[in-house]
Amino acid sequence: MLQRTFCIIKPDAVERQLVGKILADIQAAGLKVVAMKMIHMTKEQAQGFYAVHKERPFFESLTEYMASGPVVCAVLEAENAITRYRELMGATNPAQAAEGTLRKKYAVSLEANAVHGSDAPETAAFEMSYFFNALEMVG
Repeated sequence: MLQRTFCIIKPDAVERQLVGKILADIQAAGLKVVAMKMIHMTKEQAQGFYAVHKERPFFESLTEYMASGPVVCAVLEAENAITRYRELMGATNPAQAAEGTLRKKYAVSLEANAVHGSDAPETAAFEMSYFFNALEMVG
């Protein structure tokens, strides 16, 4: 089933100039970029995006980190895009991520783990619409 998912290249990876390498890995895995932009979220925008985690102990540091520098947001498309991109990202904790995954290759810590991706179709729909309108997605 052709599907779309949401991707963020996080501030640590943007700062370390890894955007091109990460996008190349994404495309090499057969995921097509159908929308992309670089933004610098405010703390409030990060809090809105991660509102589902507002009761979690890491919410404050996560939203502070996500507002600390520019990020690259993208919409990816492929057959079973959500599952494929999550497999490519690897485990949230880079120490537990499989060899060859984005987080194993590029993450520096649990929080600065280089990339974010949607975990379900409903999450992807919310996350894509948070940053993109229909006119900004091609294909």
